[in-house]
Amino acid sequence: MVGSDRTNMKVELCGITLDNPIIPASGTFGFGREFAELYDINILGTFSFKGTTGKNRFGNPTPRIAECTEGMINSVGLENPGVDGVINEELPEISKMFNKSVMANVSGFSLEEYVEVAGRLALQKQVGWIELNISCPNVHRGGMAFGTDPKEAARVTGAVKKALEAQSSDGGNKPLIVKLSPNVTDISEIAVACEIAGADGLTLINTVQGMRIDLKTGRPVIANKIGGFSGPAILPIALGMVYRTYEKVKIPIVGCGGVSCPEDVLEMMMAGATGVQVGAANLVNPWICQEIIEALPSQMKKYGIENLRDIIGGAH
Repeated sequence: MVGSDRTNMKVELCGITLDNPIIPASGTFGFGREFAELYDINILGTFSFKGTTGKNRFGNPTPRIAECTEGMINSVGLENPGVDGVINEELPEISKMFNKSVMANVSGFSLEEYVEVAGRLALQKQVGWIELNISCPNVHRGGMAFGTDPKEAARVTGAVKKALEAQSSDGGNKPLIVKLSPNVTDISEIAVACEIAGADGLTLINTVQGMRIDLKTGRPVIANKIGGFSGPAILPIALGMVYRTYEKVKIPIVGCGGVSCPEDVLEMMMAGATGVQVGAANLVNPWICQEIIEALPSQMKKYGIENLRDIIGGAH
């Protein structure tokens, strides 16, 4: 999308051109259906659909959400219809309302599950990227267990990449983007391990861990006790991690964490992001991605930016 006569919002993510860098984050946009009833979601660069596991999951017990100053804590626990439900029901529905490639977020509880789910989703025509979620803090095994250890992160990345490459003749060798956890000492160390193992891109960051306590009961607000903290409060954390990682890797980064306005998008790109995901803000204002996209050209003009590609990593 060209925002105006002198602003170009197009970016290229792992060889695929996006009209703009705005990507609703997995878990905050479902499979797009509810949002498509509010506005034409084809305005988006793309979107990352709900994290998908091998079997359907109900998720964690309720309550799952706790409000916080400048954010929220969630512990949904990967509720999803399973890979069969996504392929047979959700993707056909997505194709009716969205005419671009989508990002398939893949979650799992074992290396074998990651490989199977990623491989099956990669064969679907409308899937443009596989986003490997090795960073979910809301499940008790798998997920973040892979994302907090460089060796484990490399192991699951390498296994999935090998499986995707084996499907190249069938059209299943889609770019592999690995979503990393901020709940580590040095996220760039994990990022480098994933790059060496074959990742084509990275998403930084998932939620940070946090909790709230109900003063009336003296107990944690959410049933899982500790969940993922997201919202505007974590933007500085995400920016710092994107910035640090950009200096260590050569593959593109999708920035995520606390983004809620066009200025945040510009900051994230200057830190080193090619694409920018919008997460918790979708739950507060379901029109937020549309509003950011519409406001970006004026903000670009304000800061003398003609082409968004030119500012990627500009803060370095």
